[in-house]
Amino acid sequence: MDFDKAREIMVDSQIRPDDVTDPPIVSAFLRTPREVFVPNSRKGVAYSEMEITTSPGRALWTPRDTAKLIKLAGIKPTDVVLVVGAGAGYEAALISHLADTVIALDETEALVEAMSQRFAAIGIDRAAPVAGPLAKGLPEQAPFDVIYVAGMIEEMPQAWAGQLRDGGRLVAVMAGPGGMGRGKVFTKAGETLASREGFDACPPRFSAFDRKPTFSF
Repeated sequence: MDFDKAREIMVDSQIRPDDVTDPPIVSAFLRTPREVFVPNSRKGVAYSEMEITTSPGRALWTPRDTAKLIKLAGIKPTDVVLVVGAGAGYEAALISHLADTVIALDETEALVEAMSQRFAAIGIDRAAPVAGPLAKGLPEQAPFDVIYVAGMIEEMPQAWAGQLRDGGRLVAVMAGPGGMGRGKVFTKAGETLASREGFDACPPRFSAFDRKPTFSF
């Protein structure tokens, strides 16, 4: 399979038509081999308009949803970015072409080691995989200019907001009624977060951040 050609077709048919035409973002997608981040059995569909499970609880979103959330983040070349729930590392690899530094956070050493190997194989040197609890973020490396959440969530841990630099942005797809989500950007101003909605999406969710049920009598 000609992965280079498939990558170009993905950009021209799934990303540009959905209003993601920013040259740096388009370039990042063209430079990042998506097939490296999927299981061997799924490489043939790496550039299809579909979600691909990469490990238990982790998946690549559709290229369209990933591109739109990255655009919503407004990443600048000087930014330090934390990717929460980085999984296979695809989003962190993409963002490494846009930012100064990317920290790819996930929960297990196995995921972190696999990310490290992938990044080394394709020459990604601005993304550093780190293991730790997702809900705690990475306070020792804060503050961040951008926090990118790589799974749909219902509730946002307070720790993440506290790790944003003033003027920093957190982007996530927030789950709503019926399972549909809405891509949002939260911008920190002093002690508050102002939110702005972006686009509809229904990517794989991080169930650990589902809203806890309440009981009434």
